[in-house]
Amino acid sequence: MSDAEEPKIIVDEDWKSQVEKEKEQLREQETKAPDAAPNPGIPEASFQVLLATLATQAMAMMGLMPDMDGSGAPQANLPMARHLVDMIAVLKEKTEGNLTDEESAAVTENLHQLRMAFVAVSQNQAAQGQAEGSSAEKSSPPSTIELP
Repeated sequence: MSDAEEPKIIVDEDWKSQVEKEKEQLREQETKAPDAAPNPGIPEASFQVLLATLATQAMAMMGLMPDMDGSGAPQANLPMARHLVDMIAVLKEKTEGNLTDEESAAVTENLHQLRMAFVAVSQNQAAQGQAEGSSAEKSSPPSTIELP
């Protein structure tokens, strides 16, 4: 082969520079948002999310939400509901003075509504228990409890 026929290696400098630019952009994105949630469906961890989680669990334990076992029938577990409401009260007490005005108001409002709902559910169950004890017939399913 002569020198004229030898294959020449052609380096595409534009391609190399484009790859370097893309790598640099990725590095910048990683440094800007290292704590970004890997799953966009999961909310950011915050006090509001913690409060909402506990309140939702308490409502479910009061039987105010459909059961997720497929039947859809609400199942009440009042001792666990009381425990969850008490946990929110402890959270309120232990964070006193460390919350924003918005967070403090949210805790106070949630705690009040959950306590009122607990009293209503407890009274409803007690009334049903008395009705079942005084009559031999099966009572109807619990009526819906409306929250203020």
